[in-house]
Amino acid sequence: MTTKLSMTISFILIAIAVVAALALWNQFPDPMPSHWNAAGQVDDYMSKFWGVWMMPLITLGITLLLAAIPSIDPLKANIEQFRNLYNVFIVGFVAYMLYVYALTLAAALGVQFNMSYMLIPAVGLLFIGISFLIEKAKRNFFIGIRTPWTLSSDEVWEKTHKLGAVTFRIGGGLVILSAFFGENGIWLLMPSIFIAALTPVIYSYFLFAELQNSPK
Repeated sequence: MTTKLSMTISFILIAIAVVAALALWNQFPDPMPSHWNAAGQVDDYMSKFWGVWMMPLITLGITLLLAAIPSIDPLKANIEQFRNLYNVFIVGFVAYMLYVYALTLAAALGVQFNMSYMLIPAVGLLFIGISFLIEKAKRNFFIGIRTPWTLSSDEVWEKTHKLGAVTFRIGGGLVILSAFFGENGIWLLMPSIFIAALTPVIYSYFLFAELQNSPK
């Protein structure tokens, strides 16, 4: 996917969300639901203004930041090697954020559903989507599993990201599975995320140490 197409789709999605929010403005309560507990029940609120506009503003800001990263990274040539996939990720990220936003607005309008059941599978899919990006990512300072050891060695970077792609996919699958365990799913969800993210970090340290100590 080209950068131009990625940005066009992202901005159109954000614009659709804004137009929908404006059209429904008078139907939203004040305050609006803003947080849900592990059981998927509302446990906190925020003002109508921020409840409606915070998510689109955050999404727009992060999208602009993601778009700028390939231009400001000192290793921008490496990012260009997986730029098309990175552009797809940006669109996927925007879609994820606006899905969460749509759930928030629906809850504010009184639609009855369990937030955890609706949100957790999307988090799992996001992890799986990230796995494809890090699998192809080349060494850079912004995108991927950036530790002192991966940034110091192309070999450590490549091997760590191959492992990370696997752990993120497994973790994403377990996160999706956790949605079927109700409130108890948190005991599967949190360790899955933690282990998926931490395992490659630890691996990168030991791999770097092994390479440093190996005969030249």
